[in-house]
Amino acid sequence: MLTEKDNDITDSELLKRFYSDQSNSWLGILLPRYTVMLLGVCMKYLKNEEDAKDCVQQVFLKVISELPKYKVEYFKSWIYMIAKNHCLMKLRGEKNYTLEITENLLQTEEVLEEKKNHLEKEQLLVTLEEALTELNEEQRICVQLFYLEKKSYTEIADITGYTMLQVKSHLQNGKRKLKIAMGVQV
Repeated sequence: MLTEKDNDITDSELLKRFYSDQSNSWLGILLPRYTVMLLGVCMKYLKNEEDAKDCVQQVFLKVISELPKYKVEYFKSWIYMIAKNHCLMKLRGEKNYTLEITENLLQTEEVLEEKKNHLEKEQLLVTLEEALTELNEEQRICVQLFYLEKKSYTEIADITGYTMLQVKSHLQNGKRKLKIAMGVQV
């Protein structure tokens, strides 16, 4: 049973008693002395009162489990470092989690964008194929050779036997008709 006198015992004396009999009752006197300080430290790092209160409780639990393993002489600085490290680990964990979610979302968006672009290109090619059937034979041949096979005017003239002027005319008229057939503003 703790008495009023126990509150007058120094931190060092409480630690000595704890180490001698391993009774958590000594920590029951010691830990409440640091509640306000720990809350301030946790608020400084976490910027959220509820998270800070939870953190203080977790620090208390860590002290209870870790203190028997170490010979602590300066309890105030030791518990301060425990709280600080706990907050930093919590922030680091949240940051990594947020970063993972953000990266996954970005990758998903990129994949969806690629699929969308691929579908749009496929649709455009289908529309282009349909539009090419609306051109007369000369225009279709010239457009296919120039735009799809990347042939020059001279090469098209050599392949088809058209004059250079006819090649230019078929390309110009074919291009205009394609735009109209595909619904592109001329």
